[in-house]
Amino acid sequence: MQDHDVVGIGNAIVDILGRCDDAFLARFGRTKGSMQLVDAATVRELYDAMGPAVEVSGGSVANTMAGIASFGGKAGFIGKIADDQFGQVFQHDIRAAGVTFNTPPAVGSPEPTGRSLILVTPDGQRTMNTALGVSPQLGGGEVDAELIRSARILYLEGYLFDRPEAKAAFRQAADIAAKAGRQVALSLSDPFCVDRHRPEFLEFVKGSVDILFANEAEIISLYETATFEEAARRAQADNKLAALTRSEKGSLILSGDKLIPIKAAPVAKVVDTTGAGDLYAAGFLFGLATGRDHETAGKLGSLAAAEIISHIGARPEAKLAELARTAGLL
Repeated sequence: MQDHDVVGIGNAIVDILGRCDDAFLARFGRTKGSMQLVDAATVRELYDAMGPAVEVSGGSVANTMAGIASFGGKAGFIGKIADDQFGQVFQHDIRAAGVTFNTPPAVGSPEPTGRSLILVTPDGQRTMNTALGVSPQLGGGEVDAELIRSARILYLEGYLFDRPEAKAAFRQAADIAAKAGRQVALSLSDPFCVDRHRPEFLEFVKGSVDILFANEAEIISLYETATFEEAARRAQADNKLAALTRSEKGSLILSGDKLIPIKAAPVAKVVDTTGAGDLYAAGFLFGLATGRDHETAGKLGSLAAAEIISHIGARPEAKLAELARTAGLL
């Protein structure tokens, strides 16, 4: 019996969020709006130089699973933490959000729990500086086959392609899901991540992915096109179903020969774009897993993204199920 709507595999990260101006990013050579992998020393340097910070559990797929739980869905997460303070924070937060999380912590690991120092500029753009720590050391033996088979959809994050052990676990999980007749969803995660692994991503998208998530920059990077429209045409040919997000322009759902445009949900003020794509995926996957049509699933995604960008942090502050009911989507 399927006990879960969606199970996700990704990096278990604790986010350290702080505000800065564009000059701060320039001073430290950060590319605005990107995710860069850094070492622990760089995180310390940035942390010492920035203003007050807020610590909240994050990680792209973990955020998505927390969003699905907020909609009233049943979500599970597989990700590696260390047996340290940040690991305890992450474990507590994701379980408190209502997500199944049983991956054992790495005891005695020299690598700490992953953390991402997220610099938020006044326009709400986030620049992530991520020290992965122990998170990419997720091995094949820690891929919970029973949990994966219990879900309608398996959701994977492209960031896992950055380390061989995690990539192997990622492929193993997709194989388990496919053999059990489950759908496999993938988030491309970041345009720089796509640049690093383009041939493997294309092969995986064409051969193993049922549902693809990407933003405008990521899909253009994947297909190396000059325009979004051309990238969308390529994605339509390669994918059974794709949801392409475009910030304030909303999103475009590609399903067979259908193009379904979805408007961005209104938001009074953009405070922090961290997690917008993660929560869009939460709404869309929840909609699909619970039998909604593609347009409704897209609207649920837009609603969740609007909630998340209205405050600091990438986990919902309002109950998404209540917002969806008010909007007539549930």
